[in-house]
Amino acid sequence: MIETSIPESEIKAEFNRSTEKAHVIACWIGVALNLLWFASDYFVLPDHWIQFLLFRVSVSTISFVLLVLKNKLKLSIYFCVFVLVLGISVQNAYMWSVMDVVHLQQHAFAYIALFIGVGMLVLWEVRLSIVLLIVTIASNIFFYVLNSPLTVDEFLTHGGFLTLTVAIFCVFLIRTRYRLTYKEIKSRMELAKSKQMIEAEHTVVLEQKKEILDSINYAKRIQNAMLASENLFVQNLKDYFLLFKPKDIVSGDFYWASPIDKDRFVMVTADSTGHGVPGAMMSMLNISCLNEAIVERKLSSPAAILDHARTKIISSLADDGSAEGGKDGMDCSVVVLDLKNKKMKVAAANNPVWIVRNNDGVNELIEIKGDKMPVGRHNNDTVPFKEHDFDLKKGDMVYTLTDGYPDQFGGHRQKKFTYKKLRELLLTMQETDNQTKKDLLHSTFEKWKGQLDQVDDVLIIGFRVS
Repeated sequence: MIETSIPESEIKAEFNRSTEKAHVIACWIGVALNLLWFASDYFVLPDHWIQFLLFRVSVSTISFVLLVLKNKLKLSIYFCVFVLVLGISVQNAYMWSVMDVVHLQQHAFAYIALFIGVGMLVLWEVRLSIVLLIVTIASNIFFYVLNSPLTVDEFLTHGGFLTLTVAIFCVFLIRTRYRLTYKEIKSRMELAKSKQMIEAEHTVVLEQKKEILDSINYAKRIQNAMLASENLFVQNLKDYFLLFKPKDIVSGDFYWASPIDKDRFVMVTADSTGHGVPGAMMSMLNISCLNEAIVERKLSSPAAILDHARTKIISSLADDGSAEGGKDGMDCSVVVLDLKNKKMKVAAANNPVWIVRNNDGVNELIEIKGDKMPVGRHNNDTVPFKEHDFDLKKGDMVYTLTDGYPDQFGGHRQKKFTYKKLRELLLTMQETDNQTKKDLLHSTFEKWKGQLDQVDDVLIIGFRVS
């Protein structure tokens, strides 16, 4: 690592140079406004306007002289601003001391505004803020004892406590802004000093990115190994297409399948909570729960499979350390197919299953709706999933999908694609072969998305009943 430390004297000089102009402007405005506010004094408290005017003129005159002579006297602008703020604070303390409760409450806003404005506009070292706070408290006590007709309780509860709180907050605000500005200037100077440091850091970032991508790509290989294989689909679905577009390298969406017996085949199309690495990790748990239900426990009812997977997921995430106790899971459809006898059983969580059928030359889309609950913790997580029996016909196109495609933003209005548009698109493609369907779905999605980012994983599986 290249040494890029900057001497504190240089940083301080750059700090003063960068912030001086703003403080000069703020100081001149403060001098002018302090005098202009005399108009309010005259109408609000006419009995004391002369004393108030003398105070205001004195404070503004002293600040004016310091501003004009600051170079000759070798004064910093921060000292000039400090004198102005200190003078106004003492001036306000005097004003408070001669006010009744009503006027004290009204003037408290002006006092508070002073400290808020100082906290937002000025940058000076913390010792000046501490001196301002101490002098403010002392001057209020002094003038209160000298002039105020109010009790201590009235003085404090009608403005004193609130103003003191804001003043203390002002100390910390200035301190924080000062440090942040100082550090920003220091960092900027260090970066400007050494291009080699930037390049070295850039190289480190690239190496770390490569390591992360290598790890994620390896995770993708593991995830792909858990998905249903192409051979399994070819053997059981035969005439099908699979459109799978992860948002990131790895995916929360997944497709999984397993033979049940020589005539039946189960297929799962799922959308795990999240996407990217978190979604992929969730998908591994979901696949494990499905595998246990179907392969180990030999469940063949889609509803029973979802019920078991839900119980297992909730149990696995019950002690995940979150306040919600593991509300993650998946939306999915489970389809058990007996294509020899053209029978289909379906259970689904949130995601639908669609069947496009040609009836006397007219294409229609039949929807098997999913239950309005996820496979995971939910208000209705003790309610069994519903199971649907459906008789297939030769030529039917069956689609299982997640919400990534219809939820994609795009078009000239940058709206969602919607399920309605997707249904209409599938109806128009009924007579085309499955490879053409896949190509059209892909090109339509990319055209709709345009230059926008893909918002979610996309998964659509379609197969024709022969």
